Amino acid sequence: MSQIIAITGASSGIGLASALKLAREGWIVYAGTRHVERDQTQYADVENLTFIEMEVTEPASLQQAMDRIEQEQGKLDVLFCNAGFGYLRALGQADPADIERVFNTNVYGVMHSIRAAQPLLQKAGQGYIIATSSVGGLVGQPFNEIYCASKFAIEGLLESMATYYKPAFNIDITLLEPGAIATNFNSTVMGQLNDTGGILDDEYKPMLNSYLEAFRSRTSEPQTAESVAEVVGDLLQMETKPLRIRTSESAEQFVRFKVQQDPTGLDGLLNTRKLHLNR
Repeated sequence: MSQIIAITGASSGIGLASALKLAREGWIVYAGTRHVERDQTQYADVENLTFIEMEVTEPASLQQAMDRIEQEQGKLDVLFCNAGFGYLRALGQADPADIERVFNTNVYGVMHSIRAAQPLLQKAGQGYIIATSSVGGLVGQPFNEIYCASKFAIEGLLESMATYYKPAFNIDITLLEPGAIATNFNSTVMGQLNDTGGILDDEYKPMLNSYLEAFRSRTSEPQTAESVAEVVGDLLQMETKPLRIRTSESAEQFVRFKVQQDPTGLDGLLNTRKLHLNR
């Protein structure tokens, strides 16, 4: 029997690459997008792939999607919370509305997605939640404090849930932690910077220019979305799921000082579970 996966933020980048890979491998894929007709038409030749509205900032949209999956499949094996976007601004420069928008998608969107999908994951008998975090969820970076704060929040949310979701519901949890990805994600971040006034002529400007120069040099050969999708495919085959996984060697090196004692996060997770739940 085919397994069922729902992927938020699947109209491009990692989400789309994962949706295409898994559908071609026989998974039944529900791919979240804001452009259902456009994307369904473009990928009409891919079997097992259904584009569906999953607006993560709107719980009603997610519930409608899960209701449809339940009607058509009766369960959900995997939820891949991938929707999110970056934001490059110092806190002192940021518009409060932009800060709210980042957290509405990157944090509350994940919460809404899990709340909507959990009953179907429990019906599967052995569910799995994957969430796209970032190396920025482990290591703070200049001018990325708002984005990093949103990803740190996701790390805390899912790490906490992982301490009891496996023994209570038989649901595994993994945080996917890419570094720089060769998708429109980075161009979107730079576009957002330009749309909100560009590089402002203020006290941050010299440091921001230095940061951008170093970033371009450091990410001259970013990882492709397709190679991240390969990591997702590998995760789905693993019997023991890691709490955390980096998607490239460069990402691994970037966070090495934070994770060298517990690279997968499982040691700390099991210790916390034993300490608090005696399990």
